[in-house]
Amino acid sequence: MVRDDVLALIERMGHSIVGQRRVVERLVIGLLANGNLLVEGLPGLAKTRAIKALATNLEADFSRIQFTPDLLPSDITGTEVYLQSQGSGEFKFEPGPLFANIVLGDEINRAPAKVQAALLEAMEERQVTVAGTTHTLPPLYMVMATQNPVEQEGTYPLPEAQLDRFLMHVNIEYPTVEDEVKVIELVRAEESAANAQAGGSLGATEGDRIPQSVIFSAREEIAALPVSDALARYMADLVYATREPQKYHEDLDRWIDVGASPRGSLALDKCSRTYAWLNGHDYVGPEDVRAIVHDVLRHRLMLSYEAQGEGIRPDEVIDKLVELVALP
Repeated sequence: MVRDDVLALIERMGHSIVGQRRVVERLVIGLLANGNLLVEGLPGLAKTRAIKALATNLEADFSRIQFTPDLLPSDITGTEVYLQSQGSGEFKFEPGPLFANIVLGDEINRAPAKVQAALLEAMEERQVTVAGTTHTLPPLYMVMATQNPVEQEGTYPLPEAQLDRFLMHVNIEYPTVEDEVKVIELVRAEESAANAQAGGSLGATEGDRIPQSVIFSAREEIAALPVSDALARYMADLVYATREPQKYHEDLDRWIDVGASPRGSLALDKCSRTYAWLNGHDYVGPEDVRAIVHDVLRHRLMLSYEAQGEGIRPDEVIDKLVELVALP
């Protein structure tokens, strides 16, 4: 079964990402829902490792871009190169690191505006334009960008329009003490294996990687999963409440400056169906929506200065929304 193969992918990733089961599931949900992910967490919490584990266990090309303030758009998109041979020459396009199935953008908020604009076209249009020519990206394509919530000096905060292009905003928290002990043991075992075999160990060998066809088959099954009219209305109501918070509660009215766009409703529908399918449900229920709503909406809410002054976080606002918005 297709679902068994996807669950096997999650299980394999879990072998190298200890104590972050929820994050691993969100990465796979993003892949199945054909969206781009923003992964945020403090340094050293395995953001890059989690994304690499996905690419290692999937039959897919992987590339990593380390964003820096001096990066140019051509550094990620590729450029036209003039090749000369036997007295004649021609321009040939040399693809950049964006031309892969899974693209890891490390510390995306360190990239200047022009680079972010080039990345935005790749994320939204699944194409890259260089020297007036449009180049199509692979059918299986996902950008996973990371950013740290600290060390903001020398960074370029992502504009709201670009944040909205990310399907989900996934937070990575500190592991428990027990899980951290397992992390120490895991890294120690990997170092021993690397010393013995002169090779790394983030997962699968070439022979047992999950083929891309599994992902496309899973997407077909997810698209066919039933969603009732009442539940579709519930998802729309959750997003609508972020735009008209005064109709629900005075605290929400004080906290929210700008609500989510229709992309929020579409993302909530996609991710809820994917979550329900992963958990073996025959249809999408309210519990599936509530399980994923924080990841879908937390980066789409612009909080007021008053909320920020009170230390209110987007997740607390979403908790209030879920509490107040009833099923129709």
